[in-house]
Amino acid sequence: MDVGTGSGILSLFAAAAGAKHVIAVDFSSVVVMAREIAELNGYGDKITFLQGKMEEVVFPDGIEKVDIIISEWMGYFLLYESMMDTVLWARDRYLKQGGLIFPDKASMLIAGIEDREYKEDKIGCE
Repeated sequence: MDVGTGSGILSLFAAAAGAKHVIAVDFSSVVVMAREIAELNGYGDKITFLQGKMEEVVFPDGIEKVDIIISEWMGYFLLYESMMDTVLWARDRYLKQGGLIFPDKASMLIAGIEDREYKEDKIGCE
């Protein structure tokens, strides 16, 4: 399963790597274009694209659990526009016992800085 599939690139990689079938979910209408891209690349029968919120989409009949969840869930700075909560929901609902999530680790390095001009411009204090 590809959570937040966007253009479908991770779904295409999974299909090309030998996945039997990929369920690709995205809230955006970009799935229409992703479906077309998959078909043009010969994977239209291996990837099912579902448009909607991960928590609300209905999987095709016969699919209860998945072996692997892939997602570009990080957003930037691992937090902003992050899909982590959605991926964790998908894990709890759809991932088979012993299944895998990719990527499954991230690192965040933080350094404190001050930009006096920016701060003055935005909030007006020194």
